[in-house]
Amino acid sequence: MAFFYDEAARTFNEYLLVPGYSSADCIPSSVDLTVPLVKYAASNTPALTLRIPLVSAIMQSVSDDTMAIALAREGGLSFIFSSQSVADEVAMVTHVKDYKAGFVVSDSNVSPNDTLATVIEKKEQSGHSTMPVTHDGSAHGRLLGIVTSRDYRPSRTPLDVRVSEFMTPRDRLIIAPKSTTLSAANDIIWDHKLNALPVVDDDDCLLYMVFRKDYASHKENPLENLDGHKRYLVGAGINTHDYEDRVGPLLAAGADVLCIDSSEGFTEWQSRTLHWVKRTFGDEVRVGAGNVVDREGFRFLAEAGADFIKVGIGGGSICITREQKGIGRGQASSVIEVADERDRYFAETGIYIPICSDGGIVYDHHMTLALAMGADFMMLGRYFARFDESPTAKVTVNGNYMKEYWGEGSARARNWQRYHAGGASKLSFEEGVDSYVPYAGPLKDNVALTLAKMRSTMCNCGALNIAEFQQKARLTQISSTSIVEGGAHDVLLKDQLGALPPR
Repeated sequence: MAFFYDEAARTFNEYLLVPGYSSADCIPSSVDLTVPLVKYAASNTPALTLRIPLVSAIMQSVSDDTMAIALAREGGLSFIFSSQSVADEVAMVTHVKDYKAGFVVSDSNVSPNDTLATVIEKKEQSGHSTMPVTHDGSAHGRLLGIVTSRDYRPSRTPLDVRVSEFMTPRDRLIIAPKSTTLSAANDIIWDHKLNALPVVDDDDCLLYMVFRKDYASHKENPLENLDGHKRYLVGAGINTHDYEDRVGPLLAAGADVLCIDSSEGFTEWQSRTLHWVKRTFGDEVRVGAGNVVDREGFRFLAEAGADFIKVGIGGGSICITREQKGIGRGQASSVIEVADERDRYFAETGIYIPICSDGGIVYDHHMTLALAMGADFMMLGRYFARFDESPTAKVTVNGNYMKEYWGEGSARARNWQRYHAGGASKLSFEEGVDSYVPYAGPLKDNVALTLAKMRSTMCNCGALNIAEFQQKARLTQISSTSIVEGGAHDVLLKDQLGALPPR
């Protein structure tokens, strides 16, 4: 006979946090939202962390390189979607890693014999207006000068004029030797009012460029999620089918962490994938796995070597797995049970494996509830799909701006690798829908508002970091009547007055 759980599967909407004592020091500006991204031993610190507990979903309609840059700038991390060619995913990862760094290897270089037409073409391709001029046009050739947008006027300068005729020559440039530290380089930039500083070796060959905008960006975005070379952190999705072809190039491109994109993680396929990656590239390569909904699933992936584990099946706004297959579990119940097993595993082994709540988030306060229930961070699809930085089109539907949003299990995604488990290489039936979500504007503004709510709620519970919040949080189940009571009720809202019929 089948096993029956004693309790119903609960969702986030069925819980509320009960306030706790808050000291005078407990103010939102003092709240630290840093969380571990990958597993670590009790005596060590995690190799990778998040400055805010938000990552974007491994989806075509959510996580491309533009989203990855914007989210890393705010302290989170994106997992570039894997339902594309290896080359295309590698190109996106490379773009994120090259976008910002302390010492940048220039990807837009010209020779003195190139023409203005070449300069304009390279600018259109890369978006970079500053181009070192080297003797052979390579990134590490002998430095002869530099070209910026101030050196020419496309409307007046002939396109066939050679770079040597309008570049700023080497003898008029401020140059730094290879021994220069990043701090010293930034001081040189500010002292000499430069926008860019070339760094050369003993033979005057170009090594790197240091840009004023990168320094200014960090000052404007103090939570930026950066690696040891001041580059944005970025994750990449993989699947359980072509991982042997995909993982190596992604790591070579600089991907900081990988994650298996699958509808269900309690499988031999995920175990094989994890073991192959660790055996081939070593434990220093970090790989998340999932998704699971109970303690058995967590334990299976933990023992298989997962560096973090995603929790949730069927709770996404575009996911119809529960309708199609009758498989899944309420997201709150899933997080609570898996978090309990995570803590048991930590007590037994001394290894802490972060868990990621994936799906079931409708309102901002659901994120705070997920954290209180034990999640270390959340993976979000619909939330990020609404923003300017998502890769989908902004369209008008019934007079309202919307963004396209589709699931990886939809026919549009053609992502059979995520759901396929043997047999023909195709999607047998859909587990996701094609839809629209209300357009919400820029990521930065929306994330700031979400985090403000999160910090305020944590202060209401007397906590200044997420680990303390999970220890102090008190949760209560609520009735359907309580849900009604929690919103505006028994009043006429002003924005509804125009809908009233004339008297």
